[in-house]
Amino acid sequence: MASEQKAVEKELDEKQSYAGIPEAEFVDDVDAYLGKKDNEGNADKVLKKLDEQHSKYKFMEYNLQSKRKRLRNQIPDLKTSLTMIEKLETQKEEFETEYLLSDQVFVKAIIPPTDKVCLWLGANVMLEYNLQDAKQLLTNNINSATTNLMHVDHDLNFLRDQFTTTEVNMARVYNWDVKRRQAAKAASAAK
Repeated sequence: MASEQKAVEKELDEKQSYAGIPEAEFVDDVDAYLGKKDNEGNADKVLKKLDEQHSKYKFMEYNLQSKRKRLRNQIPDLKTSLTMIEKLETQKEEFETEYLLSDQVFVKAIIPPTDKVCLWLGANVMLEYNLQDAKQLLTNNINSATTNLMHVDHDLNFLRDQFTTTEVNMARVYNWDVKRRQAAKAASAAK
């Protein structure tokens, strides 16, 4: 398990973004950047484009944070279910337990020995599995959710870098435009 996690972490270091987030281009030379054909030397147009890019990054961040929250809630539930299946595998006689019926409501139940369980799969679907298949399914789901959570965390970190790059670009273009206007104003005043 530890070697698998190290392999995933190495893959994370090599990959830019799992969600296909576009990388923000750093504007090193503002004059050259504004001189590009699609920018037409118009600072307002470039600032608007950068602001739209920033807004898209904000939207992506919101979606990734929602996904991370869902995964963080899902993993403990899956682990709890796996623990219960492991308990059922070892239990060879009837036992009494309490289970969560709804928020803050627990019910006592007597559980006979069993070799089958029913698992909620989502979308109002429940299937019956034998204990071994259920254990395998939950283990796979935990591994998948953990990997997805690492990918989402990686993408959020990548996204933070894109925010910074875009904000720096906006500041550089804005400052360039201010200096250009001041120079034009000084040149017209000198005439």
